[in-house]
Amino acid sequence: MPCCDALCQYDTNKLVRIQSVRLGSLKWSLNAAILLFICILMLWNRKYQEFDLVVSSVTSKVKGVAQAHLPGDGDVVWDEVDYSGPWQDKNSFFVATNVIVTKDQKQGKCPQVPLKGRYCHSDKDCEKGAWDQQKHGIQTGSCVKFDILKKTCEVSAWCPIEKRTSPPRPAVLAAAENFTVLIKNNIRFPAFNFIRRNILPQMNDAYLRSCHRGNDSLCPIFRLGDIVREAGEKFSEMAIEGGVIGIQIKWDCNLDRLMQRCLPTYSFRRLDEKESNRTLYPGLNFRFAKYSMVNGVEERILYKVFGIRFDVMVFGQAGKFSFIQLIIYIGSTLSYYALTTILIDWLIGTSCYSADVGQNYSEKKVEAIRDSTKCILCVSYIDESNLRLVKRSHKKSLQDIRAMSLQQRMQEDSGYLKAIICLLQPDVDTNQDSQPLDRKVDSTSNPCPPSWCVCKCCAPSSVPQEQLCCRHSEGVCITSSPLFERLVLCRSLLEAVLLYKDPLSPSGGHFNATDLRHCAYRQYISWRFGVAPKDTHPAIPSCCVWRIRVEYPSPDGQYGGFRPALMASMQACADSDM
Repeated sequence: MPCCDALCQYDTNKLVRIQSVRLGSLKWSLNAAILLFICILMLWNRKYQEFDLVVSSVTSKVKGVAQAHLPGDGDVVWDEVDYSGPWQDKNSFFVATNVIVTKDQKQGKCPQVPLKGRYCHSDKDCEKGAWDQQKHGIQTGSCVKFDILKKTCEVSAWCPIEKRTSPPRPAVLAAAENFTVLIKNNIRFPAFNFIRRNILPQMNDAYLRSCHRGNDSLCPIFRLGDIVREAGEKFSEMAIEGGVIGIQIKWDCNLDRLMQRCLPTYSFRRLDEKESNRTLYPGLNFRFAKYSMVNGVEERILYKVFGIRFDVMVFGQAGKFSFIQLIIYIGSTLSYYALTTILIDWLIGTSCYSADVGQNYSEKKVEAIRDSTKCILCVSYIDESNLRLVKRSHKKSLQDIRAMSLQQRMQEDSGYLKAIICLLQPDVDTNQDSQPLDRKVDSTSNPCPPSWCVCKCCAPSSVPQEQLCCRHSEGVCITSSPLFERLVLCRSLLEAVLLYKDPLSPSGGHFNATDLRHCAYRQYISWRFGVAPKDTHPAIPSCCVWRIRVEYPSPDGQYGGFRPALMASMQACADSDM
């Protein structure tokens, strides 16, 4: 059964082995270089390990005291409660660096601070109850004096309204540059059940009091000025409007026993847009108030605080040896060895080797197979030295089909034919080129030859591939040549060829007409085609076919006709006889 046969078969690739010291040395050199590259890549990127991503938590503690001069208040001391206080978020902390203070605000009515030159001239310009995002209160509908010359709409708000919009320069709390922050980072790799923190076991209290980043890259205490400087910024400039700094903690851990290492590395960068002229709302600021009761009236002090927010971002991975990952990596890198074959094939095809060597290698390595649906016929005319390759047509006669290509005829078998004639008929000249074709030997012209016949000896046929003459232009038929008689029709020669092929034939040298007729076909193919091009089917002219059939007729008068598969087998037999 075909299904069972397919299950019991094994297919493998065909290899071509070239015996060459130069190519062999090049192959092993390239393979060694590829192996070295694979090993280096495996060790450098730890491709033999299984990896797990970090799970992290971060806490921070800011320390420092600064004295700031506030207008109307004089010098004021700010500690960590004032400049950091409750403004910490998850994985981040805030430090105030600049401030605008508006004192003694009470609930009441006062003129709105003019925004972008927006003034009023009468009460009609002020809509009662109106409010927008840039105003500090709700309009009462009255237009009142803002100063001696200008009027603005009156609002119900906390009065007096904050008047200053730009932050002080230099920053009020510029001393925050010397503040320090202790960052505590706890990590875990769930796949390996491994826990670690950035405060290492050997770090005691004395170490934390004395360490600084300048001489110890693992110190978890950082000076704010150093963080901003390593981010590529100047603290004095950034402190004016504020901003956002990213603190990146990277864990790249190797958990193999012989090479265990799991230490953090710190890096810093600015996260927000720093140029005020390119940003609509530059920096970072917010407002808060401190409330009090004075003579039974609630008052407040409004603070507009500018500062720097530090976002702590933790990322990383841990790797541990895994046999499965090692096998996967080895399997994925085996394809790299194909580069050796590609390079050597390219070198053979270039000028590094002669054209003959490249052609020979290409023929051995690549086997060209024609499309089985396209039958290519090979035609040999007596008045042309080359063979014609044509496509078979079911409508057009073979004589009239235009050739796809021309190929030189292989002459290896001419010596074989000459040798046979010399042995059987020593008095016959075997040089076919010197034999005149005007000597007719039992050749009968057809009084009504078909339109495609030019030798006047072909028989009509309704099959297009059988409509072929021995000549391309008008002239004498090849069947008139004495050499055709000796090579194709001679009974003793055909019997000798059949005995040569099968010395123990049961016929004892007496062959029937069918065997002799088929042998005559093979003799003609060997004589006129030599070794036919691969994957082609030799076509015997109609005049030759009928001359052979007249000499060796079928007992019932029935013939199979031209069949390409049969002609191919005849050609194979002719080649095997060689």
